[in-house]
Amino acid sequence: MNQVELMAPAGNFESLQAALDNGADSVYFGVEQLNMRARASINFTIDDLNEIARRCQEKNVRTYLTLNTIIYDHDLSIVKTLVKKAKKANITAVIAMDQAVISMARAHDMEVHISTQINITNLETVKFYAMFADTMVLSRELSLRQVKHITDQIEKEQIKGPSGRLIEIEIFGHGALCMAVSGKCYMSLHSQNSSANRGACKQNCRKKYTVVDQETGFEMELDNEYIMSPKDLCTIDFLDQIADSGIKVLKVEGRGRAPEYVAKVIKCYREAIDSLGDNSYNDIKVSNWMSELEKVYNRGFWSGYYLGQKLGEWSKGSGSHATQKKVYIGKGVHFYPKAQVGEFKIEAYDLTIGDTILITGPTTGVKELTLNHMLVNDESQPKGKKGDSITIPLDFRIRPSDKLYKIVENKVEA
Repeated sequence: MNQVELMAPAGNFESLQAALDNGADSVYFGVEQLNMRARASINFTIDDLNEIARRCQEKNVRTYLTLNTIIYDHDLSIVKTLVKKAKKANITAVIAMDQAVISMARAHDMEVHISTQINITNLETVKFYAMFADTMVLSRELSLRQVKHITDQIEKEQIKGPSGRLIEIEIFGHGALCMAVSGKCYMSLHSQNSSANRGACKQNCRKKYTVVDQETGFEMELDNEYIMSPKDLCTIDFLDQIADSGIKVLKVEGRGRAPEYVAKVIKCYREAIDSLGDNSYNDIKVSNWMSELEKVYNRGFWSGYYLGQKLGEWSKGSGSHATQKKVYIGKGVHFYPKAQVGEFKIEAYDLTIGDTILITGPTTGVKELTLNHMLVNDESQPKGKKGDSITIPLDFRIRPSDKLYKIVENKVEA
């Protein structure tokens, strides 16, 4: 069975730590504004590169800097600075689609990965980019049969990148899909002068629309489907076929999503990939993973085009279909290492013994647990209210920057 690298999104330090704690093999992230999630995520700064590299190197996790937007002349100086800083910080590779970025990365002896924005759909294109890159992300519109043909031919023809290794193929495995071919969309630019190809998509395609016949004036409200808003991709129920296709990297989308999304999705796919390795992958486990994945942000799931489907499946409503949601409770105050307890200040809503809680922070990452015991204002109480100080036994350190949430059921309209 082909061992697949699990690649996680990191939109901020909370998500980065969540990825590391839940078994990611690699992470990808954007710095400043030159990436495809410049608007959707907080984004790291140049000064964060060393810390990102340090945390990942401790876990032997590869780091990929995304520089995959359209680049104009006035961007070139910042691209050059970013590449130089990334090289100095020992970032593993640059994900690129513009030849200027590819050229600068190669000039600084940095590994290059070709972005899905290039829209690679055939072997000849792979051969061309093999002059510059070691890893290539295929177009999201290919079937697994087409993917396997490409990986088989890479092996047969021994197509190698600049490093001398065989070209590795990467595909998207989970997360949001766009109505446009591999994400190349101009709808946001046309309607709101905000370019998706510069990382500033306004996501107008996720809205509800009325279609008007210009000749007759007849209006048709598309109330049964958001026909420009695809369901989210999910491959965990045919991950064995994904692995058999010969791909080397499975990419989870989600740099604009919450850290608990990263934690949950990476945990599920880590378990699934490992189960392929020990031959324990089965329908019961898949069902459990699907239930877990449904708990965090999603627009419904479908298999994309991997299994040969010709048309997309569209979301039935706006926003998330997650079966759970988080409710803000309060913030971290102090951690007492000898007693192994964390102190929090409740700023909103009640907290009761038996609740499922979520603690997140830039260093803490994402921790989910059941509240089995707490002290309320230094007394053992079953319930804490707004304004109360509570302490909770914890086997990890919390910090004043951490936030405390309660996980509750999210009622989604059918």
